[in-house]
Amino acid sequence: MKKIVLILICFAWIQISNAQENKMSPFIKAGTSQTDISLLISSIKQNLETNQFSIIGEYQPEASQELYVICFTRNDLRELCLKSADRGTLASVLKIGLVKKGESTIVSMLNPDYVFCAYLSNYETDKPLLSKITSDVKKSLSAIGDEFSPFGGEVKESSLKKYHYKMMMPYFSDPVDLSEFESFEAGLTTIRKNLKAKKGNANLIYEQVFEDKNIAVFGIGLLDPEDGEKQFLPIIGEDHIAAMPYEIILQGKEASMLHGKYRFALYWPELTMGTFMRIMSTPGDVEDFMKAITE
Repeated sequence: MKKIVLILICFAWIQISNAQENKMSPFIKAGTSQTDISLLISSIKQNLETNQFSIIGEYQPEASQELYVICFTRNDLRELCLKSADRGTLASVLKIGLVKKGESTIVSMLNPDYVFCAYLSNYETDKPLLSKITSDVKKSLSAIGDEFSPFGGEVKESSLKKYHYKMMMPYFSDPVDLSEFESFEAGLTTIRKNLKAKKGNANLIYEQVFEDKNIAVFGIGLLDPEDGEKQFLPIIGEDHIAAMPYEIILQGKEASMLHGKYRFALYWPELTMGTFMRIMSTPGDVEDFMKAITE
């Protein structure tokens, strides 16, 4: 009888612990504005710069007048991400998304803590410094609204650190290898040349180059009208627009990207298998676009 009681107590403790475990959402809604979207964009950029962030890219996903993304970084963010050797610099660019609906524009941000937890090996040790960055992004958006409500699903912090969508699906540690070059410089030259030529209707939105570390990150707008953003974003949800653009990372002589079956699931964790099947070809399409850029 005592054994049964002990088992029940342990089970109850586990259930309570799981319920109390911190959960994170991929996005945070700052608020809704009636301001003209061009003025709104200008105001957001100015507020980011006031908080020492640098705007390194911006674009209209799907080439749509109703969608806009602002990409930005900061020196302390870059330095913290460089400490995570396994593609940690993918977390060094944060994003704000604007979605125009009628006369209103919804402003949201990619949740920095969600990205840091998923991508950075030093997330726990540097959590106070990383949290300060998140706080400063929110401060930059406080003039737009103070709602700051999480959305886009919830993932337990422990699960986010080793996230994958389903059994046999890829993890962060399972990237797609795109190309290997003779040198970092050769890779940089090739990728820049192909992006300048807009191969596969891929547009360069931003680049971050850490020459002393032989690391570069490129944010790529996938503007192909048939297989790009215009095809998959309306299906999986344009409210998650701050997940874009997609990235290529060059580390040393090797160029890679996060697997589509990982990255899309990470930022759209509420996707049902039925919806996922509707974009079944998208991970492969994105891989084809990125390979063309690195050839």
